[in-house]
Amino acid sequence: MSWKNTENHYGSLSIKMHWVMVILMIFVFASIEGRVFFEKGTEFRDLFKATHFMLGLLVFILVCARIYLRCVQVTPQITPPLSTTQAWGAKMAHLTLYVFMITMPIFGWFVLSAKGKVIPFFGLELPALISYDKPFGKILEGWHKEIGSWGYYLIAFHAVAGLVHHYIQKDDTLTRMLPVMKKD
Repeated sequence: MSWKNTENHYGSLSIKMHWVMVILMIFVFASIEGRVFFEKGTEFRDLFKATHFMLGLLVFILVCARIYLRCVQVTPQITPPLSTTQAWGAKMAHLTLYVFMITMPIFGWFVLSAKGKVIPFFGLELPALISYDKPFGKILEGWHKEIGSWGYYLIAFHAVAGLVHHYIQKDDTLTRMLPVMKKD
């Protein structure tokens, strides 16, 4: 399989990036949800939060790379073609996912900055994006949590849509993003 997209199938690079993003998003959500099993101020809770921050920023970097790839490569056609309404809906759903994956890490960075916290990134300490303002940081954190909770629905909708396309509409929306199995 070629690393580049073709008219009928995503290339290995696009496929791998998609599934790496899936795994990363699972760990981003799991790390922030898992922190509640540890008391505030404990080393494990702080580790879970730092993991959430670092993986969130990694999502941001990878989604930027995915957007670049999307701009420079062909998008495989869906067979049979979608209706105009479905095609528009799919574009809006993908746009919403991309906006979510771009804004949430930046928003998190703003939260940490406003709260005067360290912004960790795999051994690096990133600079604050805004000056210290703890009350504003609390407001931003509330928004970040609320928007993040909507992320569960957004991701679930994306996954269910892929399954509906595969099992009900019987098109190749899902199979275009699955790795091609080598035939003996």
